[in-house]
Amino acid sequence: MHENRETSELPAVKPDIRTAGEGLGRTARMYISEESDSGTVPMNQSNKDERLLAEIEEGRPLIEENTLQPNTRSTQSEASVSQGLAGVRKAARENKEMRFTSLLHHVSVDLLRASFYSLKRKAAPGVDGVTWQEYESGLEDRITDLHSRVHRGAYRAQPSRRVYIEKADGRQRPLGVAALEDKLVQQAVATILNQIYEEDFLGFSYGFRPGRSQHDALDALSYALMKKKVNYILDADIRGFFDNLDHSWLIKFVEHRVADPRILRLIQKWLKAGVMEEGEWSEAKTGSPQGAVISPLLANIYLHYAFDLWVNVWRKKHAQGEVVVIRFADDTIAGFQYQTDADHFLENLRERLGKFGLELHPDKTRRIEFGRFAEQNRKRRREGKPETFDFLGFSVLQKHTDKEFTMN
Repeated sequence: MHENRETSELPAVKPDIRTAGEGLGRTARMYISEESDSGTVPMNQSNKDERLLAEIEEGRPLIEENTLQPNTRSTQSEASVSQGLAGVRKAARENKEMRFTSLLHHVSVDLLRASFYSLKRKAAPGVDGVTWQEYESGLEDRITDLHSRVHRGAYRAQPSRRVYIEKADGRQRPLGVAALEDKLVQQAVATILNQIYEEDFLGFSYGFRPGRSQHDALDALSYALMKKKVNYILDADIRGFFDNLDHSWLIKFVEHRVADPRILRLIQKWLKAGVMEEGEWSEAKTGSPQGAVISPLLANIYLHYAFDLWVNVWRKKHAQGEVVVIRFADDTIAGFQYQTDADHFLENLRERLGKFGLELHPDKTRRIEFGRFAEQNRKRRREGKPETFDFLGFSVLQKHTDKEFTMN
């Protein structure tokens, strides 16, 4: 789980009929061909079966457009922000090959203000040492100046402040705490880009998306185990995912939809800002800091092209039986009807991720027999009980009734 990464609520976006006025550039082809190819919580049948079936079978994102949380002080500012962003979303929905050439103008004073009030008020400061409360003092002058610097190219991203948190296994997880103005601008850009990518992301992607949560991902897993032909589980763990994102591939992926060079330069500034640890600056040649506001969205974009689109093609062209996928950020569970499909998929997945600078953790990635009939099948073969697997901090185990699963 990644509950300690810094995220924030997003400013409100309300539907509006105003057009986007965005440019349509040349078509960018996606890399999706096969060649480029504490207690016990019962996993009851979800009451969202129809919704989950649609998401698991393929995946249009079944989320409402107005799931962003209102945090702005002024309804006039809110309406101004919403009008333009609704136009971006409408254009993204209607033309899946549109490359948006003019997005920076949406980074308005109103959006910056809304983004500021969506940040966590008690978050730790970055290398600038500025807290949310300190920045609020004289806010209008500050965001007016920030807006000017962003639009004339004078804005400079600061390095992230390196901190560590202890993981469940005792190891240390590095986090990057961004400076307040970097959080603010990242939040504004993420709000804009979400209007595009929420029309593109697939239904089995749940992590750090508006209107989706860990509960939704666990509901989808419950539905798959109870209703789909799942006999084998692949628990796929990408080694050091956030630390190993290839910057050049990431920018190529973003360029499939974004052709505004100013937005691309902002993303590159954040990627190249580096890390400050104990007074020493170090360059970040790969990765996006866990803790940066923009990182979850960039991670989802990366995996959308490197994994999601590819797996959708794979299961339609190569699988002999049913295949279900549930992804929450870099945590992925895949369910298979047949063992041969699971083993073939694992082999192909290793090759696929390797093309984009990623690899599966050899000790944490495993295929196990698990499902409604796993226990009776293993009993017939005089084998032990089905193994358990972990997902989003829960250990999923099968009860002796064959049709019940629990999460501890």
